[in-house]
Amino acid sequence: MTKQRLEWLDALRGFTMLMVVTNHVYGFGFDTNTKYSMFMSLCLLFRMPLFFFISGFLAYKATFSWNLRDTTDLIAKKLRVQIVPTVVFMTAEIALTAEVFWNKMEYAWTSPTKGGYWFTLVLLEMFLVYYAVCWLAAPRKPQATQTPSPLPQGEDGHLSSKEGNMQNIPSSPERGAERGSVGIEEGVFFTLWALSLFAYATLYMPKWFSWHKDAFWQATSITELARYFHFFLLGNLVHRFWPQVKRLLDSRWFFPLLIAIAFLGAGDYLKWHNLRMHWANLPRTMAMYALVMIIVAFFRNYSSWFTRDTRLGSALQYIGVRTLDIYLIHYFFLPKLPDVGLWFKAHPNNFILEGTAALIIALLVIAFSILTSHVLRVSPLLKKWLFGRQ
Repeated sequence: MTKQRLEWLDALRGFTMLMVVTNHVYGFGFDTNTKYSMFMSLCLLFRMPLFFFISGFLAYKATFSWNLRDTTDLIAKKLRVQIVPTVVFMTAEIALTAEVFWNKMEYAWTSPTKGGYWFTLVLLEMFLVYYAVCWLAAPRKPQATQTPSPLPQGEDGHLSSKEGNMQNIPSSPERGAERGSVGIEEGVFFTLWALSLFAYATLYMPKWFSWHKDAFWQATSITELARYFHFFLLGNLVHRFWPQVKRLLDSRWFFPLLIAIAFLGAGDYLKWHNLRMHWANLPRTMAMYALVMIIVAFFRNYSSWFTRDTRLGSALQYIGVRTLDIYLIHYFFLPKLPDVGLWFKAHPNNFILEGTAALIIALLVIAFSILTSHVLRVSPLLKKWLFGRQ
């Protein structure tokens, strides 16, 4: 039986990618930072957490058999899709922009953010950890049992929204009830989520933990893995318990609670600063979690806005299935408009003007990125190795 596709999830990916490029336009293009921009400060609380949340949501494969052969094949494809394009585009971007190529290349590879290209590498690390835990936690079946082949993957190397939602989302209360109780596998991932939260917390406790300052952890971007892996696992757990999460989102009290948490957490982090030292990150984290769930609830509740039958939904879905292409290419088209940044520094807290200016330019950057992607995809060789498509 064919299960309903969640088109709003494709649109949500597109929205998240749009926010990433918009923030890069403001930060890199306008040459400013969050100190002078309420717009950037607010967006930074949810844009990357939401991206990893969606990746974790789509990573869950309810019908996948985690045997050694299929898991190895999945890892091999993921390594090719994530590493080769990142290395190629990062090298090309450095070659075009660096005054001294090898100096910038060395700096990029030793820094945790890899000159901006950290996302795909950190996401790869998340998948490797996730696949390893899935394989270890999966029940072992008799060899005579036929196992399904790996599910097809999406444009960005993840399970596509169409495939993921058709095969993984429970389509009935009876199917959802099967996932109602917490089994051994779910318990493993709840434990992993708690451990990832602890690793994240250590980044903001310099008095007790300093591991993240070591050159090895920064060069491998393990610091960024610790910063965002818990959002990946949150998305994965939400998918595993989607029927229960839907009931929670539909309750009368949950969404107002999220609004209150987001307001108090963001307000303290951005304005009030009531908490000090290692406690200062607590309201920020609460705001991040609340904002992620608020945006997910919004897109789900107004799902009719984000179908392919609407202009908004069609546009966001078009961006959403090309997130890898846009992420890899958009750095080449970011404008250099420092004078705009100076104006915003002199006139801070212009939220609407900041957001509108950056958003309009971001749409142009995305358009040129997609056009460049289509040109490169003319070659079957480049289509396979740069974008992971056969």
